Amino acid sequence: MAMGGRIDVLGERGYRRLFLGRTTSLIGDGIAPVAIAFAVLDLTGSTTDLGLVLAAHGVPITALVLFGGVVADRVSPRLAMLGADAARAASTGILAALLLAGVAQVWELALLYAVDGAATAFFNPASDAIVPQIVPRERLQQANALLNLSRALGRVLGPALAGVLLALGSPGAALAADAATFTVSAACLLGIRAPRRRPAGEGEPFLVEMREGWHEFSARTWLWVVVLGAAVSNAIYFPVIQVLGPTVAKASLGGSSAWALIMTSMGIGAMLGGALALTIRPRRPLLAGEGSIILLTLPVLLLALPAATVAIAAGALIAGGAGTVAQILYETVWVQHVPTEALSRVAAYDWFGSLALEPIGLALIGPLAAGIGISTTLWIAAAALALCWAAVISVPSVRRLSWGPHRAPRPLLRPVEAGD
Repeated sequence: MAMGGRIDVLGERGYRRLFLGRTTSLIGDGIAPVAIAFAVLDLTGSTTDLGLVLAAHGVPITALVLFGGVVADRVSPRLAMLGADAARAASTGILAALLLAGVAQVWELALLYAVDGAATAFFNPASDAIVPQIVPRERLQQANALLNLSRALGRVLGPALAGVLLALGSPGAALAADAATFTVSAACLLGIRAPRRRPAGEGEPFLVEMREGWHEFSARTWLWVVVLGAAVSNAIYFPVIQVLGPTVAKASLGGSSAWALIMTSMGIGAMLGGALALTIRPRRPLLAGEGSIILLTLPVLLLALPAATVAIAAGALIAGGAGTVAQILYETVWVQHVPTEALSRVAAYDWFGSLALEPIGLALIGPLAAGIGISTTLWIAAAALALCWAAVISVPSVRRLSWGPHRAPRPLLRPVEAGD
């Protein structure tokens, strides 16, 4: 029961376990970047080192996500997720132990965080694929909407918990909590019943399937333009937020607690944006969503000043909401224009394209800031983000795309009927 309605999909036992496990691990995902950032800064104080460690996490995700999707499809999404959780729990646990023992080195952080990234490349496509296996078709919209909100919840609770653990303990303690979340996720997955594998002989060779997916992806100008825009903006925005943001917080805002507040505010904005996106239906969804992404420049501009922590947190809240609205509108509309049998492969190209340039940005942001200054780098980043998304919405097919031929998604909450 919630808000005068009932979320029917939570009545599915398998989905309840999936939701609990994913929400817990997403909270861990929110802890990790904050803990890693201050672990590196405590060791060397170098933004270049921090960028390289974060890039080490992003490179295997980009390199392996297409392969991870095929493994999940051909072996078992559940087994792929279990293996990924085991690998992430082990690598993060070792990383926490090294930090707590005071013997960690930067190369060890990079290597172990890379293992986490490789496992994530297998977990993410599998976590998308398992939902239709355990949820009735008529409840898929509820299931996906709740998982989107749990992602936003992780972005709220993860940084907030990281801030508490950093204030009371150390980055090692925060990463130990992160490792525990993956253990909880794996325990939840053990209780889920799902098909083990695709029937023998079904499907085409990997390269043929990927080529067909590429045809569906590249044939829609609005689709590849949005993904290209995401690739460029992710290569700018996330390095700024994950590398320069903690650096500014440590130097000018009071340290990890201030940055945890800013990131928590961004997560709250994401939750509010998710709730808003479930209630609106603009006539031109991509124009509305991609046009709002320019608000992501707000925290970047405020960090460039730098403004007070509260002001940056307010900008982060607005940015988090705008980014989530854009994401949900895009995710809802693109699946209505792509054939059902090609959805997974097109989604794989979406994942790959959106993440492809991010590791490069993470590796370069530190040397660039060292060369021209952090404030100058932030001003340039804000201008580049604005130009990127202006270019995206200047494309006619992006501005004109309307909802597809399918029916509008059902509301998340079903009113309680008499006798229920």
